[in-house]
Amino acid sequence: MNLLVVGALHWDVVVRAPQLPKLDETLRGRDVNYQLGGKGGNQAIAAIKAGAQVGFAGRIGADQAGTAMRTLLMKAGVDLAQLQQGTGASGMSVAIVTENGEYGAVIVSAENHDYDPLVLELPAECAMVLLQNEMRPDILRTCAAAAHKRGAKVVWNAAPAKDISPSDLELVDTLIINRVEAADILGHDDIGSDPASAVVLLAELAPKAEVILTLGGDGVVFTAPGQFCEIQPAQPVKVISTHGAGDVFVGTFAASRLRGLSLSKAIAAGQQAAAVHISQSR
Repeated sequence: MNLLVVGALHWDVVVRAPQLPKLDETLRGRDVNYQLGGKGGNQAIAAIKAGAQVGFAGRIGADQAGTAMRTLLMKAGVDLAQLQQGTGASGMSVAIVTENGEYGAVIVSAENHDYDPLVLELPAECAMVLLQNEMRPDILRTCAAAAHKRGAKVVWNAAPAKDISPSDLELVDTLIINRVEAADILGHDDIGSDPASAVVLLAELAPKAEVILTLGGDGVVFTAPGQFCEIQPAQPVKVISTHGAGDVFVGTFAASRLRGLSLSKAIAAGQQAAAVHISQSR
């Protein structure tokens, strides 16, 4: 195993509707799907598909959703030696996907919140630890310390961008966020019309890290320590659903970096995988 993903698992209930409902509004949906989710789970699957050997550290509950998620991860080829199981409910989410491919979601952490990072064991061959921000804030600090002790890189998809301190940003080798998360970290209402300026500010907060700002259909802006910002345009595709596209990008990027691709080429690989994902019916 060369990639360890530490993150949340959610059993997703995904419904399709004409648009997102207004407050107190009830809409008739078109269909419903049940699937493995959570940023950790999604990114682990994407990294497997991109050729990485992946282990997963997280927590499920003692319920049918937990059993289903364990089974799906095993079938995908993810090493689950460090998957914990509690006695409560597994994490879940409810997502609404609109006809034009946009979505909104609500997550419930449940057993994810009780994941114990102190029992984490990094295999000797682990070269990268990939984390998100759907679990407790101390998860990053504990896992980053373990990764650095082994000489492994830390990639952090700081999503959602809550409970983030300046000291957290100093722990990572690669920071990946979208425009909403960037604005939250910077304390702005939005990043404005110049995302490169936002990346420069983020790089000042995380001076040791590569900073990657994903902009959906507007592409990706990124930089590395001591380098200028670069922009990669998005690949134009017909959008069926953007649900999970960010996780596909992150997982593919991580796997690509482990294969030795440059920062720019790994981002391009992530964009290509995300473009395929959003243009497919699921």
